[in-house]
Order: sequence, then C-alpha cells, then structure tokens
Amino acid sequence: QVQLVESGGGLVQAGGSMRLSCTMSGRAFSGYVMGWFRQAPGKEREFVAAVTWNNGRDLNYPDSVKGRFTISRDNSKNTVYLQMNSLKPEDTAIYYCAARSIIESTWRYWGQGTQVTVSS
Repeated sequence: QVQLVESGGGLVQAGGSMRLSCTMSGRAFSGYVMGWFRQAPGKEREFVAAVTWNNGRDLNYPDSVKGRFTISRDNSKNTVYLQMNSLKPEDTAIYYCAARSIIESTWRYWGQGTQVTVSS
C-alpha cells in the first residue's frame, strides 16, 4: 500500500519562500506520477503541479502559481518537493501530496496534508 507523508508546512510572511516535501513508501516510486494539490478554506481542492519520474513536469501550472512554484523529485529519496517562492496570503491552504500510477489518470493516493499559512 502506498503511503505519502508531507512535511515542511508552517507560517511564513508574504514574499517569503517555503519548500514542501513528500516521501512515498510502499511501492516503486518510479512507477508513479507525483503531484501537489491545495485546498483553501471554503474552496475546492486545486491542482498545483505534477512531475513524472524523469522530472518531466506538467506545465499546466495554474496561473495563480505560475512562475512562483516549482515541483521536482528525487527518485533516490522517494521524495517530491514543491518549492514555493514569493508567497502571497492567497496561497494559504492545506497542501496535499498525491500519487497516481503512470498508467492511470486517477490520483489514487493522498497524503494527510500540511498547512501553509502566509501572513500579510
């Protein structure tokens, strides 16, 4: 069974940076596309970014994060990262790591989420 554990959330001032990490266990990491989603209070969960095993990135970053967020992965550590720069108060949300098999389109596995709060 796949397990995803996020870390790195917390409180940061607007304009600051933060890096989230997510470590996967239970299956071969290379067989999964890894992604990040977020959910702000009162809003639906939003796709943020995805990355394939060879660091091929989904270029369809939402306009809200384009140019500020970057996803990457270290296959030797079974870990995916989300580097967030120039953070804004509207980036405040619970950030979730997710995984889907390379042969599927459904995000089947989810982490527990990590809170990111950006103060103005």
